[in-house]
Amino acid sequence: MANDASTVFDLVILGGGSGGYAAALRGAQLGLDVALIEKNKLGGTCLHNGCIPTKALLHAGEVADQAREAEQFGVKASFEGIDIKAVHTYKDDVIAGLYKGLQGLVASRKVTYIEGTGHLSSPTSVDVDGRRVEGRHVLLATGSVPKSLPGLEIDGNRIITSDHALTLDRVPESAIILGGGVIGVEFASAWKSFGTDVTVIEGMKHLVPVEDENSSKLLERAFRKRGIKFNLGTFFQSAEYTENGVKVTLADGKTFEAEVLLVAIGRGPVSAGLGYEEQGVAMDRGYVLVDEYMRTNVPTISAVGDLVPTLQLAHVGFAEGILVAERLAGLKPVPVDYDGVPRVTYCHPEVASVGITEAKAKEIYGADKVVALKYNLAGNGKSKILKTAGEIKLVQVKDGAVVGVHMVGDRMGEQVGEAQLIYNWEALPAEVAQLIHAHPTQNEALGEAHLALAGKPLHSHD
Repeated sequence: MANDASTVFDLVILGGGSGGYAAALRGAQLGLDVALIEKNKLGGTCLHNGCIPTKALLHAGEVADQAREAEQFGVKASFEGIDIKAVHTYKDDVIAGLYKGLQGLVASRKVTYIEGTGHLSSPTSVDVDGRRVEGRHVLLATGSVPKSLPGLEIDGNRIITSDHALTLDRVPESAIILGGGVIGVEFASAWKSFGTDVTVIEGMKHLVPVEDENSSKLLERAFRKRGIKFNLGTFFQSAEYTENGVKVTLADGKTFEAEVLLVAIGRGPVSAGLGYEEQGVAMDRGYVLVDEYMRTNVPTISAVGDLVPTLQLAHVGFAEGILVAERLAGLKPVPVDYDGVPRVTYCHPEVASVGITEAKAKEIYGADKVVALKYNLAGNGKSKILKTAGEIKLVQVKDGAVVGVHMVGDRMGEQVGEAQLIYNWEALPAEVAQLIHAHPTQNEALGEAHLALAGKPLHSHD
């Protein structure tokens, strides 16, 4: 079909990751004739090099920790080590099953799937390995890749990115992780569970620096207890090979040595050499600029996902892709409220949040108009059973809605669903407090926190 010059699709999508395939599936569902172009594997970074494989490694690490710590629950078990080849087999089986299911979904929706490297050749066409694919509208969804720093050469063996870390054929004895954001702390957590001696280098003053400061401090406390080392507030200066690994020097002269250096300083957009600028698409530092409806400055071109300067999360890509498909199909979708997007860092313990931080709330509403409450998980029965520690912090506009929910503790990512409803429906503490939460659950902690914020605490002190 793509070779037929008379075929003009309603929507041509360049990139088959989260944003691209979500737009394809929703567009086809709404009756659009869709072509989806992907040079690698359908599913993109999230499925093959991001969300899914990293969480599989983290779960394997969790199982290892449970084996080590089984005796404290009265269970006799022994931990004999990590079979990294078997871990990769488990991880790859998870990916393969989801990949097969996604391929079936795309086929069932009658999306024209085209494998090959695409290049934007006009405001309404993409060239794919010598073929021209025409569309009434083009969606750019080419995603992102791991970033590095000037002078820091990635070799895939001693100095690696998250892509290499996901297929590393060994468990490193020691590792330096450059970057204490989501990617960095997740790998720190997984590797520590596997037995690696881990040190995280973060130039900002806290780990997961975009989170509420209280969450960062709780994670740092937990990492210290686990024996994960970190150095905060000083930036990287250089790296050099040693006889057996890598030596890292910071701006203050402090040095660290380890077997491997994982560069986890974030991800940058894939846009260079794809024809975007030549077709007049407005860009900034490699990102494609869009409005709240994901429209570029070129009327026939939209962009979504990691390619645009919004939150680099798969579920944000899903939402943005669906928004574009619905807009093109004549519906009236609501723009994404990025503060209302749930955010989860899947380390041990987990960090989950939705809404704005206390600092941001004070900046917006004024310090005297913001109320914050912390509920310690020590008062939650299920958390005690699981032997996890942490807090739920609520940020409220005085006498108004809850504008931030920040949680630290094992399985807190599973509680963020209710948290996003609380934020997005602008719920008052008293409204949440009257809901009955099942006992004993960790979800109950959200209810208890709102009971306390509403002035009628149950299992917590006034």
